Amino acid sequence: MNKQSPASEEQEKRGWRSLTPLLVFFAVYVGGAVWLEDFYKMPVSVAFLAAAAWGIALFREVPLTEKLEIFSRGAAHRDIMMMIWIFLMAGAFAESAKQAGAINSVVNLTLHFMPPGALPAGLFLAACLVSLSIGTSVGTIVALMPVAVALATRTSVEPAIIAGIVVGGAFFGDNLSFISDTTIASTRTQGCSMRDKFMSNIRIAVPAAIVAALLYVIVGWRNGGEWNPTEAEWSGAAPYLLVLALALFGVNVLLALTAGLGAIGVLFIVRGQSLSGWVGAMGDGMLGMGELIIVTLLAGGLLGLIRHYGGMDCVIRLLLRHIRGRRMAELGIAFMVFFSNLCTANNTVAILTVGDIARHLSQRYHIPSGRSASLLDTFSCLVQGVIPYGAQLLMAAQLGGVSAVQIIPYLYYPMVLGGVALVSILWRRKVSSSDAE
Repeated sequence: MNKQSPASEEQEKRGWRSLTPLLVFFAVYVGGAVWLEDFYKMPVSVAFLAAAAWGIALFREVPLTEKLEIFSRGAAHRDIMMMIWIFLMAGAFAESAKQAGAINSVVNLTLHFMPPGALPAGLFLAACLVSLSIGTSVGTIVALMPVAVALATRTSVEPAIIAGIVVGGAFFGDNLSFISDTTIASTRTQGCSMRDKFMSNIRIAVPAAIVAALLYVIVGWRNGGEWNPTEAEWSGAAPYLLVLALALFGVNVLLALTAGLGAIGVLFIVRGQSLSGWVGAMGDGMLGMGELIIVTLLAGGLLGLIRHYGGMDCVIRLLLRHIRGRRMAELGIAFMVFFSNLCTANNTVAILTVGDIARHLSQRYHIPSGRSASLLDTFSCLVQGVIPYGAQLLMAAQLGGVSAVQIIPYLYYPMVLGGVALVSILWRRKVSSSDAE
């Protein structure tokens, strides 16, 4: 048995010590939320600030200026900066589209063709399309829950079921959309194109959505009800369709969003709305991404420190001792992001936290980068979609006049999504020995 040299032992100790800021983050965030009795009264940015302060305070033998420089390089990493530019453009697009009334157009366009018995499935489809278009589950819930509440009052469908339908559909787009922050984070951390991640992800998300839709058809048959939507308006959906088409054809997401913003400007003019309203909406959308950008910068800097002092290498060595083959590596990636999301109640932060480790595992076991990005996004959305202290369920509960716990039994899509994703890992063909090299 080989014994480590004193230098190697010291390096190992330093690596494990560099991971303690993550423990500080979880302790401050979870502990603060429990103390305040509300997870969303404890800002993620404050927890990351405390963790960053602890990380910089470590290793007293290293000059403060050097540690600050390492932290800043991590925060200004090209992948972090690219995410920030896309966050800003996505925020501008989503808010200006909302102000233009395009969301209502998409909803009416979808529900216009739905017979009363297919109402739950139709609402699920509408939520899927809207979330796929705007790339945010929270935005989808905010946009559709007022419609869903009106549906619940006019039909015999229970409000908790309606809320579950909206939340489930909201996570379809959160998981798949090209402009979703989780898609941006997972693709940038794994170093793959959005198209590669989408093509891998769609094999999991679409079967899950089909199963969920069939379940909602059964719900519709049992509950009945009527829905008389306003006349469908194709022009309002044009900006969304344009962004999706350009992204699917491989156009850079920033260019696609720029084209979408231009289309929304045209929509403002056609509808006789003020262009100052369009500009103001873009500004509000970008400002609304502020906390996410701050969290991204702090997470990038903190992970830069951890990487520099060998923390990631220690975790990778530990995982490699227990992982044998690609199947176990994929399960490891799924477990890491699953656990991280439970602790942070934020799927984007969870992906950023474990993204580097997942990338090392995917390279070590020959997992395509699109596949590892898909696993990160899928399992983070699974957790975020069912935890009762997540922003999405809390918001849906408040707007729907029900409790978050009442909604959970009707979250068919997130639950089916997790099952399909797990099956895709466990039922893959036995990998060859080269996969474990």
